[in-house]
Amino acid sequence: MPVVVVTDSTASLPAELAAARGIVVVPLQVVIGAEVLDEGEGGATPAMVAEALKVWTPVSTSRPTPAALGEVYEQAARAGASAIVSVHLSGDMSGTFESAQLAARDAPVPVVTVDSRQVGVATGYAALAAADVVDAGGSAEEAAAAARERAAASSSLFYVDTLEYLRRGGRIGAAAALLGGALAVKPLLTIADGRVESLERVRTSGRALARLEELAVQAAGDGPIDVCVAHLASPERAAQLTERLAERLADRLEGREVWCGELGAVLGAHVGPGMLAACVAPRLPVQGGAG
Repeated sequence: MPVVVVTDSTASLPAELAAARGIVVVPLQVVIGAEVLDEGEGGATPAMVAEALKVWTPVSTSRPTPAALGEVYEQAARAGASAIVSVHLSGDMSGTFESAQLAARDAPVPVVTVDSRQVGVATGYAALAAADVVDAGGSAEEAAAAARERAAASSSLFYVDTLEYLRRGGRIGAAAALLGGALAVKPLLTIADGRVESLERVRTSGRALARLEELAVQAAGDGPIDVCVAHLASPERAAQLTERLAERLADRLEGREVWCGELGAVLGAHVGPGMLAACVAPRLPVQGGAG
């Protein structure tokens, strides 16, 4: 009986890719004004969030409940799953991992929960690593180990036009030292042990974007990688960064494209319009029970 991989909508996996790999995606919710919407197709979109933030409409987010995740686990079990690997964004940034832990206690099949200590597509790459192991015949524990390993090896780098949105959402973590008189700077940030931390500060957006490119290239190392560029309401800058990274990292991409897309509505609510991110994820050798 198969092992099923579950993740959440902040993992930013394209719906067609998740379906092709058999990964079940559980939505988080976005609250825009008084309207509560699931993240994803037919629900909250990045454009809706960006517009709401620009006109100061209140925007907040909420995790899936343990009951919602429990229903997903039950559905997987009814469909024949023998075990589940549930891979989620950092527990320091969201209560989603806690919901998964609570739901796992009452699940009809074993559930191995994974706190990726990452956000965005770095969590998605971790879920894909788990799926690779499952496809190779590996156990749920082996798949979870691969997810943790790939998430730990990945680099999430991002630029925001302002720290204001992170401050409002309480997600600023160790980058809080940038606040006060420093709101005029252009910060480059990263995810370190599950939290937002400051990398560097520069005075102009142009310098920040050039530096983001250099940091992504440095993070790539020497082995095979996957790369993703994400943005919120900044398609031109994202396209430029995508083109540059595809050119500079071509030998390590081994023919794979640099993904480029708009950040999901949930994460977008916390970083604001103008955000640009690069995720660099080393590819791991796939190990599984199939040898």
